[in-house]
Amino acid sequence: MLPPQYMDNNTPLSPTPKGFFAKNPSLKIKEFQKYLMLRLGIIFALNMQSTLIYYWVFHITNNKLSLGLVGLAEVIPAIVFSFFSGHVVDHNEKRKMVFYCLAGYIVLSAALFGIALPSVEKGMSVTVLVNLIYVFVFLGGMLRSFYSPSMFALFGMILPREHYANATSWSSMAWHLGAVLGPLAAGFGIAAFGIPTSLLSVFVLLFLLLFPLFSIAVKPILKKVKEPVLQSVTEGLRFVWKTPALLSALSLDMFSVLFGGAVALLPVYQKEILHVNEMGFGLLRSAPGIGALVTMGLLAFLPLRTNPGRKLFFCVGGFAISIIIFGISKNFYLSFFMLLFSGMFDAVSVVIRGTILQLVTPDEMRGRVSAVNTMFVSSSNELGDFESGLMAHWLGTVRAVVTGGCITLGVVIYTYFRAPQLRDFSFEDTEKRIMNNE
Repeated sequence: MLPPQYMDNNTPLSPTPKGFFAKNPSLKIKEFQKYLMLRLGIIFALNMQSTLIYYWVFHITNNKLSLGLVGLAEVIPAIVFSFFSGHVVDHNEKRKMVFYCLAGYIVLSAALFGIALPSVEKGMSVTVLVNLIYVFVFLGGMLRSFYSPSMFALFGMILPREHYANATSWSSMAWHLGAVLGPLAAGFGIAAFGIPTSLLSVFVLLFLLLFPLFSIAVKPILKKVKEPVLQSVTEGLRFVWKTPALLSALSLDMFSVLFGGAVALLPVYQKEILHVNEMGFGLLRSAPGIGALVTMGLLAFLPLRTNPGRKLFFCVGGFAISIIIFGISKNFYLSFFMLLFSGMFDAVSVVIRGTILQLVTPDEMRGRVSAVNTMFVSSSNELGDFESGLMAHWLGTVRAVVTGGCITLGVVIYTYFRAPQLRDFSFEDTEKRIMNNE
């Protein structure tokens, strides 16, 4: 009789992993390590660039509505191009699509650096300069409509399905780490070096991210049959519409981000309400990411396996309450911690929604379903920025933030009673149904 460490064909069995890697098996996959590096770097660079743009625009216009227009300039192309970006991603090689998007971001970062140079900026009127920034933000929104589904589809081809829940936590942690460090780096960069040098560092980082991208192997194209674009897009929308738990999760997240976001108004809080310097602005901008990062670290040791639907509702409600308190706060420390808590609550909802999205989506539809997710959730960040700027212009900054938080809380209560499929959702039951179908 063979020893227990050998199979019948004398092939050694790997010892059963213990400890940290037993709970996080996705981290042993080398391509996933490169994916995390790529995701972290891109989100860091884009958050740093976004923070620089919001600060730059507000301080050259001193107009709250201009902050909302930055969000609007990005959300319009992100939504419009998402109608067919998923179709394009599903019919093309995924690493190549990510490369095209990254190359586009590199070019845009170089362009922003160019117009931020003092010699160039002084030669333009404020109106021309701001309109150029809006144009580059618009082009960035176009790229994001392709980047998000490309990365989502690449994620599904790097990992086995049984690791999705664990890998989604780490992917979200990488995202939030970038969301924390990017604004902090922007605040430090503005204070120490100025906007042009900070924008140059974004360009350099994006260029260096080509190396981990090319360390990921080319992936097969699973969608072989090429149907008309309209039919392809309709299939993605129909799939989301006929999956109640997914539709409810996307809708809940969309409305919470749309009405509950306050990030776009942070330059106003920094300058007119809390009266802090550039580093204070960077800390406020990164506070939600810090909270999310803390939560992601906890989730690495305490995975979300039981009652994910109910936890989702609880956390979105906690997010709304945190935003309401932040809105009325005039104390920097209270404001910082409320944003921190909002990030902690939001992190849980991101992991749950991301896991639901990965679990229920067929491999050949990942691009299209992720494009729908971009329309529902990702774009609502920028649409929420526009809503915040517009509401602040009409109602005032504090009233706009508090009103948005109250609307979000109302959406949570309404959805809780109207969406039992999401409320009672179970990861284990869904995984079993998928395995049985396979």
